[in-house]
Amino acid sequence: MSLAIYEFDAIIVGAGGAGMRASLQLAQSNYNVAVLSKVYPTRSHTVSAQGGISAALGNVDEDKWQWHMYDSVIGSGFLGDQDAIEYMCQNAPPSIIELEHMGLPFSRLESGKIYQRAFGGHTKNFGGDPAHRACAAADRTGHALLHTLYQKNVEAKTNFFNEWYAIDLVRGKDKGISGVIAMCIETGEIAYFKARATVLATGGAGRIFESTTNAYINSGDGNGLALRAGLPLQDMEFWQFHPTGIAGVGCLVTEGCRGEGGYLINKDGERFMERYAPHLKDLACRDVVSRACIIEILEGRGCGPEGDHVLLKLDHLGEDVLKKRLPGICELAEEFADVDPRKEPIPVIPTCHYMMGGIPTNMHGQAITVNEKGEDEIVEGLYAVGECACVSVHGANRLGTNSLLDLVVFGRAAGMSLEKALAAGLDHRDESQADIDAALARINRWDNPNNTEDLIAIRNEMKQVMQTSFGVFRDAEPMAKGLEKLLELQKRLQKARLQDQSKVFNTARIEAFELDNLMATAIATAVLAKERTESRGAHARYDYTERDDQHWLKHSVYFQDGRLGFRPVNFKPKEMKAIEPQPEVE
Repeated sequence: MSLAIYEFDAIIVGAGGAGMRASLQLAQSNYNVAVLSKVYPTRSHTVSAQGGISAALGNVDEDKWQWHMYDSVIGSGFLGDQDAIEYMCQNAPPSIIELEHMGLPFSRLESGKIYQRAFGGHTKNFGGDPAHRACAAADRTGHALLHTLYQKNVEAKTNFFNEWYAIDLVRGKDKGISGVIAMCIETGEIAYFKARATVLATGGAGRIFESTTNAYINSGDGNGLALRAGLPLQDMEFWQFHPTGIAGVGCLVTEGCRGEGGYLINKDGERFMERYAPHLKDLACRDVVSRACIIEILEGRGCGPEGDHVLLKLDHLGEDVLKKRLPGICELAEEFADVDPRKEPIPVIPTCHYMMGGIPTNMHGQAITVNEKGEDEIVEGLYAVGECACVSVHGANRLGTNSLLDLVVFGRAAGMSLEKALAAGLDHRDESQADIDAALARINRWDNPNNTEDLIAIRNEMKQVMQTSFGVFRDAEPMAKGLEKLLELQKRLQKARLQDQSKVFNTARIEAFELDNLMATAIATAVLAKERTESRGAHARYDYTERDDQHWLKHSVYFQDGRLGFRPVNFKPKEMKAIEPQPEVE
């Protein structure tokens, strides 16, 4: 097979907010940068983010980045690295102003300043009243952000390879990463993208679950790329379930609804969050609200004929507020739930939303591995940003609106780090031919006529296992059985084939590649969830109900060969005094 070779200073895999912020930084400095995206850039999943992007601007009431940092640490279950959280919160206000100057069309207050709404877990004065910290463009903030960054990248002459799929990383002969093997989905062309640096910005992997707010493209591609290259994933047991996905569909109903004054009710019409979180009520952290919704359903207070959901009440807000602040939610509710939020509540249920774990990195986006001595080592030539990365600013549970902030702050940080590295002489590395051969072998793996397993059946069974055994609540026995089933499915996957080869287009092959990455992500999640014998943030166990700081205040690390490791949590911010673990208060 002839292999085209394309050389660049940097390759960005993924065209979401993080990838395009990193590419913009480099392109504006006249580096030759390419972005590989398996969809057209403005269809990347960042476009689906609704509620806002957090920054302590203080446009509605007093706010400070220190308060934002405190909330992020508390929300993380004290598993977030405080040096990284401090950096993110300090850089939030200038990042918002930078986006405003790029032309992002934020909603406005009457004064002309950027509109800010309340969001779950965000408070004033270190745990006081709710803070108005979420900078919003109505309920389409991610859409506005993604289009703004794409336009700026076009202006900066970034090279886009749209509808190209990254198959495998290529390691250097001696060390580091030398590039990536990718396929053009339209033509089937295979190419080696050789770069002085490779940046993974592939997003999340919510499609391992049966019910998710994630798009079909969120298939954990960065996770699979890293694991097959011998690199680890970190904190994969922590998956955020958003409290309000449309029941039976999974579409996200932004937390901004509750930030505007909406609230959850059960079948008796009771505003039940007042029982679970008396102080913050419906604006408690997402893990708290999600568990409360599930408990209401399990205890028989769910709504509908099957009692399988709760209701989000918005009609009291008035048509003007809904039309101005939540127009997209009104459209989604009418389209997918057949209800008019101006007249009746929306049926909602917790649904998988966000991956807190990912490829471990430092604050500059440089990928980190753990050597045999248990020491951190930077992987030369490899960066990771966005949801596929684990900095870790989200720890065990991400605060709403910190995701978009993560994208722009650390996308920019990785770009700036790469600028310095490239200027200092970071060079191409000679590639490992064995890695290229392995990637090419995978391309035709599903064409073996002796293979009989059905890819779609395997994928559906994997989703069911993850939903039932590794959802909002977890327990030892179901997790053990679930992991056993996943390992069996992984073996079956090795004997799967594409059906009816005469009619197969490249998209079917891409779905097979994606399933490899989803399965690797699911197994990493299962192994680490079973291993962590405590409840912390989004990891809630029936058999270990308490947080265990004595044994589990540490990051967990997983390698595809089965090795496990741990990394310490950073309690050393530069300016603020470290926020020490304290009892949970809801």
